Amino acid sequence: MAGSNSNTKGITAAVLKSLKQMLTEENNVYMVSILNKLKSTTYIQPGEVPGIDLYMDQVTKFMDERLETMKRRGDDKLLTKTMINNYTKNDLLPSPKKKKYTKDHMYTLLFIYYLKNVMPMDDTRSILKPLTDMFFGENGSIDMEHIYAEIFDIAHEQSYSLTRDVVRKYYKSQESFEDVKDQKEKDFLQAFTFIAMLCFDVYMKKMMIEKIIDDNFSISSEKKTKTEEEGKKSKSESSSKKEKD
Repeated sequence: MAGSNSNTKGITAAVLKSLKQMLTEENNVYMVSILNKLKSTTYIQPGEVPGIDLYMDQVTKFMDERLETMKRRGDDKLLTKTMINNYTKNDLLPSPKKKKYTKDHMYTLLFIYYLKNVMPMDDTRSILKPLTDMFFGENGSIDMEHIYAEIFDIAHEQSYSLTRDVVRKYYKSQESFEDVKDQKEKDFLQAFTFIAMLCFDVYMKKMMIEKIIDDNFSISSEKKTKTEEEGKKSKSESSSKKEKD
């Protein structure tokens, strides 16, 4: 199974060691603490999703236990009954079967969890609705587990290069505001610069995501395609009529 041999950690020990070597002794402590946080972050592998149908309480318990390291604060709620019900009402998640959730429901919930952290619900629905329409249950040539496994492996492969980029940004931020003499002000400005650089990176990617969704997944795109098809059909009917006349 694709993804079944992947490490569940965001960054492996070998990758962490390599990244530590990029850091100087002066700024090593803080940056390593960030890398350790990333290393401790775990992801749910395809093989870890239960193969039996679960009741809602079992679903929330499983997600809460497996995604514990994703929490920013100890009392954060990763998934609640209300959230699940809202996802179903808003067409993000297919309805359960006799109050039970299948493996495909679990993978869909995982996609919702990851996607909703970087895009609004409307955009999340725009890309998940066609996904579940095509591949949920008996639909499609491959199943949701296969899709999740493929994406999981790709994301895992990217973790090293993405983390190296974060380290580079940190270095760059530490080179800023060298002319500021007050150390407290300098520390604040450099931390602000680091955050701003990361935010700019996220902002640029967010713009690309929105463009892709608007062009390929949004309702407006569907309407545009439908209008174009109706236009072609109208022209075809008009041409046929003229030929008959």
